[in-house]
Amino acid sequence: MQSFRRTFLFIILLAILSLFISLPSKLPIKFNLLNRQIDKTFTRPQINLKLGSWSFNRDLNLKKGLDLQGGTHLVLEADMKDIAQENHQHALDSAKEIISRRVDLYGVSEPNIQTSQLKDSYRIIVELPGIKEVEKAVDLIGQTAQLDFRQDPELDVDVDYSSPSAIMRIFEFVPTGLTGKDLKLATVTFSQQGPTAGQPVVSLQFNDEGAAKFADITQRNLNLPVAIFIDDQLLTAPRVNDPILDGQAIISGGFTSETASNLAIQLNAGALPVPIKIIEQKNISATLGSDSVAKSIKAGTVGLFLVMLFMFLYYGKNGLLANLALVIYGLLTLSVYKLIPVTLTLPGIAGFVLSVGMAVDSNILIFERLKEELRAGRPFHIAMELGFGRAWDSIKDANVCTIITSLVLLNPLNWNFLNTSGMVRGFALTLLIGVIISLFTGIVVTRTLMRVFLLRKLNTKY
Repeated sequence: MQSFRRTFLFIILLAILSLFISLPSKLPIKFNLLNRQIDKTFTRPQINLKLGSWSFNRDLNLKKGLDLQGGTHLVLEADMKDIAQENHQHALDSAKEIISRRVDLYGVSEPNIQTSQLKDSYRIIVELPGIKEVEKAVDLIGQTAQLDFRQDPELDVDVDYSSPSAIMRIFEFVPTGLTGKDLKLATVTFSQQGPTAGQPVVSLQFNDEGAAKFADITQRNLNLPVAIFIDDQLLTAPRVNDPILDGQAIISGGFTSETASNLAIQLNAGALPVPIKIIEQKNISATLGSDSVAKSIKAGTVGLFLVMLFMFLYYGKNGLLANLALVIYGLLTLSVYKLIPVTLTLPGIAGFVLSVGMAVDSNILIFERLKEELRAGRPFHIAMELGFGRAWDSIKDANVCTIITSLVLLNPLNWNFLNTSGMVRGFALTLLIGVIISLFTGIVVTRTLMRVFLLRKLNTKY
């Protein structure tokens, strides 16, 4: 019994934390106390956690998609005619990377940027919720990435570039004439020798003209940093240890596989400047609008109330506890949406509603199995444990199938032969999260509540 109470305490704490996260950022509080009007506004704090290089920042506001918030939908096509076949995917990833970075700089909240390949057509789909200055955003996205290598104009080897003041000096470096058009390819390899043996590094391969320029630059800048800028923003500033005369360079510096890959993609964004043209542009209004959203919430509330009323009338106290578990399910789901965060769209809301139905369905399976065990003459506590245990097989099979379907629709690995639609992925993500949480609330929460509140009815039958 003590273990049940510990689990119950954990559930209560989890529900309180979820309620706190689910609250709006500002909540007006008005009430009358001893003939004194209290008028306060509760402001929920944001999450700002930092541990070394790891940080976690969330404003805990719900993110709305294009159909709820309005915005701009763009489809861009990359011209691959001058790019070798084996470099097509590199070029597309590079273009996506540079567009993503520019959109972030523009300040768009929760953009959705993804690539799509249809036969020989390579496309980038950009969704910008809440954007108003459409033409300015289009101009910003459509620019060609400019990658260039810069050097210290004074070539002063006595400067300590590890000091903050010297780091700022890097932003005053001047162009060397070596640009992205001189770089053939940047790839991730692994060091074969020296103290960095076995560590990821970024290998640079220049064309003939670039190799000659780079040889001259490395000879002039021996023991000095050469800064690499993309769109006038500093990307990296590796130090030249030896003159490089063959056009084959390596950038090392304690990379992980992920950071090395990210640097290679960013370099390729300038090295493979793929011409981009906009083939589709839609200015999307908030199709639901505030009035329609309010009506949808009202309809959902009425439907949920009817489901909870049915559970209480048909299953009595067990149904009441299942309803409490369903409330906890809603709080947990909403808080997870805010923590990930999930960009909610109309299909996403549909996925959540469907997962609510599956959460209720789990409790119905459990209670019906419980009734069968009680009809067989078993004591309540034994019937309850058997009901949960034997209903688990059906619940598990149904939910595993739904999880697999959700993963196929979500397409987390971006396989081109599977779905790439943002709206369908939104539905799949909310359904996946809902089903996983419903397994927890249906089995752990409902069972714990019944153990804590109903185990005194050891011999009670339906």
